[in-house]
Amino acid sequence: MVQYNKVTPAVIEALKGIVGEKYVITDGEKMLPYSHDEVTDSRYHHMPEVVVLPQTAQEIAEIVKLANRELIPIVPRGAGTGLACGAVPVYGGIVLSLERMNRILEINTDSLYMVVEPGVRTDDVQNAAREVGLFYAGDPCSGDSCFIGGNVATNAGGNRAVKYGTTRDQVYSIEVVTPRGDIVTLGGRLEKVTTGYRLDQLIIGSEGTLGIITKITLKLMPLPQHVVDLLAVFPDIDTAIGLVPKLIKAGITPTCVEFMDNVTIRSVERFLNEKLPHSENGHYVIVQVEGENEDDLDNKSVLLDELCTEHGALSVLVADPKKIWRARKSFAEAVRHESLIQAKEDIVVPVDQIPAMMREIAALSEKYGLATRTASHAGDGNIHLNILKGDMPDGEWDAKLDAFQHELYKCVYRLGGKLSGEHGIGYKRKQLMQEFTDPVELEMMRAIKKALDPNLILNPGKIFDV
Repeated sequence: MVQYNKVTPAVIEALKGIVGEKYVITDGEKMLPYSHDEVTDSRYHHMPEVVVLPQTAQEIAEIVKLANRELIPIVPRGAGTGLACGAVPVYGGIVLSLERMNRILEINTDSLYMVVEPGVRTDDVQNAAREVGLFYAGDPCSGDSCFIGGNVATNAGGNRAVKYGTTRDQVYSIEVVTPRGDIVTLGGRLEKVTTGYRLDQLIIGSEGTLGIITKITLKLMPLPQHVVDLLAVFPDIDTAIGLVPKLIKAGITPTCVEFMDNVTIRSVERFLNEKLPHSENGHYVIVQVEGENEDDLDNKSVLLDELCTEHGALSVLVADPKKIWRARKSFAEAVRHESLIQAKEDIVVPVDQIPAMMREIAALSEKYGLATRTASHAGDGNIHLNILKGDMPDGEWDAKLDAFQHELYKCVYRLGGKLSGEHGIGYKRKQLMQEFTDPVELEMMRAIKKALDPNLILNPGKIFDV
C-alpha cells in the first residue's frame, strides 16, 4: 500500500489559496462529523487531517493536482448518509466535502432533463421536478437527507427500482474530476450509444474511487397521474415473500414491492408511537402500481387484490401513502433506536431466491441468538438485514457476528447473490469483498483503479486494496 504523506502547514495554506480560508477546516471538533458516516460503531471512525469545502469543479481539480504532487489521500464526501463507511478517511488526509455545490442549474420541461450539482438533496430534486409537473424516479429511503451526488457515486437503488431501475438508469451524463485532476464530461443526453467504453457507467457506482462527480444531468419524465398504494398483510414470511414472483408472472409491473417482517413493523410502530394495521401478527407487502388511466388503475388494483387473497393474505388495504411510506422509510431510524450498534447487511439475491434467503436468515438468527430486523426491496431481491448488538459484550458480539456473516454470505453466493444491492462495499465490507469475489474479477477492478489513479490518492482503502 502507498505510504501517504501528512498534511503540512504549507498544504493547508495552499488549500486556503484554492477555496478561501473560510472553507478549510482544521479544528478537531468541527472535523469530527466528517470522521464517519451513518455507521455508529466507533471502530470504523477515522479523523481527517483537514476538511475542504470547494464550490467549483475547477477548485476540485486544483485540490486533486495538489494531492497528487504531495501524495496525500482525498476522500470525496456527500451528506454522510452512507452505510458502508465509503466516505470515511481511513488514511487521514483531505476530506473533500461537496456540500457547497448544492445548486439546481437547469430544468428543461420540453426535453425532460435536469442539471444539478452533487450537493443537492435528493428530496429537493424530486420536489423541483414535481413543481413543474415532472417526475424524477430515483427514490432512496434516505432521500430527505442524502445528496444526489452520493446516489450516483453508490448507484443508489431505493423503492422504485423495480420499475425504473437504479440511479444509473436516471442519469444522462456526469461531469467528473479524474484522479489526476482533469475535468471531463462522460455520457450524453442520448437514448442509446455505442461509442467506445461507457466510462460514465464505470464511474457511477464506483464509490468515489475513480472520480469526483461535479455535475449531473438527470432524466425526467411526466408525473404519473394515476397511482395507488396497496398494503397486503400476510400471516407468515413465506407467503408474503412468495407473492413477488406471482406478481411478475401475472404481467403486473409494479413501481414498488416492499416487504417488512412483523418484528420490524412493531419496531417501527414503537418508534413512531403510532398504531399500524395488523401489527400484532402481520407481515407487510407494500405494492405501488401506476395506471394509464383510472380504469387501468382499477383493473390492476382488482387483480392485485385477487392475487394477494388467493395467496393467503389476511387483508388487502388501500393504504394511506403518507402513512405507509413514512413507516417503511422509518425502518433504519427505528432499528437504530433499538440498538445504536448494529450490522447493516445489504444482500441481494435473484428474486425467486428471496424465500430461501429469508429462511436462512431466520435459521441463522436462531442459531447464533442474534436479534435481526428485516425490510426488503422485495421486487428486486434486495434485503436489508439489520443485526442488533444491544447490550451484548463486545467480544461475544464480534465472534457471533463474524460467524453469522460468513454463513450468511456463503448462502447468498450459493443462491446466485452478491454482497451489496445498493449500499456499496466501502471500507466496512472490504474484507468480505476479498473473500467472496472471484479473484480474476477483483484483479480486473484493481487494474482499472491503477490505470486511472496511479498514485492511489482517491478514496483509498475502499472496496478493495491495491
